[in-house]
Amino acid sequence: MRRDILELDTALSRVVAEQTITLEEVEAIRLLLSGGSVVDWHKAAFEEIESVDRLLGLLLIDMADPADRERLRYVFNEAVSFLEEHVQLRFPDYLRNPDDVREVFLWASQTGGFRRRQILSCVILKLMHVIHHMEAADLKLKTAISEAELLDLAEADILRKGRQMREQGVPVMSFYGSRKTRSSVISKLLAKRDNIAATVFDKLRFRVVVERREDMCSALVWLTHNVFPFNYVIPGQSHNNLLDPDEILASLSDDERAQTQVLQDVPVIAETGKNEFSGQTYSMFNFIMDYPVRLPDSVSRSYSLELGRVVFVKVEFQLLDEETARLNEQGENAHHRYKQRQHEVVARRLMRGER
Repeated sequence: MRRDILELDTALSRVVAEQTITLEEVEAIRLLLSGGSVVDWHKAAFEEIESVDRLLGLLLIDMADPADRERLRYVFNEAVSFLEEHVQLRFPDYLRNPDDVREVFLWASQTGGFRRRQILSCVILKLMHVIHHMEAADLKLKTAISEAELLDLAEADILRKGRQMREQGVPVMSFYGSRKTRSSVISKLLAKRDNIAATVFDKLRFRVVVERREDMCSALVWLTHNVFPFNYVIPGQSHNNLLDPDEILASLSDDERAQTQVLQDVPVIAETGKNEFSGQTYSMFNFIMDYPVRLPDSVSRSYSLELGRVVFVKVEFQLLDEETARLNEQGENAHHRYKQRQHEVVARRLMRGER
């Protein structure tokens, strides 16, 4: 590794260590970096009820709304029933019927003491995560609203939050979205071995450019607090050759580090861009989210309890610093060079049946 990169890594570690970043925030960022799944977690990291409300709010579940509270209780009951019927787990009365479902999030985050409550609470949250996502997909199939309309709603919401990000002083140089054109989707499908349209995740994408690489951490914290629910990152779709995940742990105490998840896919600094057509020095941190969109009441009213009022659309987020963004537009990394390499593979595959 070059000396200037080593010096930058040292500077970033120092900046991260000086920031006040909680265990909850570190866990969320590490999940984004690794492209893992909360289903593999052994413990949650919610310190207070406000943290739970923040995540529920990002999932468009408003605890001040009686219908949303009822929906949350319904998903909780479905999770417990599944676990009792199919996994033969048994829950104590206080856990099977808590006064407030949000308490389960806090119990799943506790350390020490009676571990059985923490483990069982975590298991329930995992099932709630899966059931909510599954029923949102079912709701999406049963509604007449098009994916294009849903993407429009998601785009408008994210751009509004991007403006708030700047207004609140996060060192953001640019925050903008884009849609893949029809020709770009066709080219991408032809260039991929698995030419299934559903595998094109980046039809709607947003790029966030911060001033310095040292600002990436604070930007990620803001994004996980205000823009998207970190637990619905798409597993296996994160790529990072820009931000060293070990530096994220610098702000934690030894006790907090011991509580962090053992990642199934340990994130590392890749040597090249994930995309085979990118230049060898192209740098980026990107991930794909299932982004929640609330349906109009006229569409979702008849399904509000069993299926909720929220569906998901896939959105790509890219995060990088200004200097890296500039270098990514030079030499072999330039976009026209990228497209040229992709088109060569497409032509070869169409003409001779080879990649």
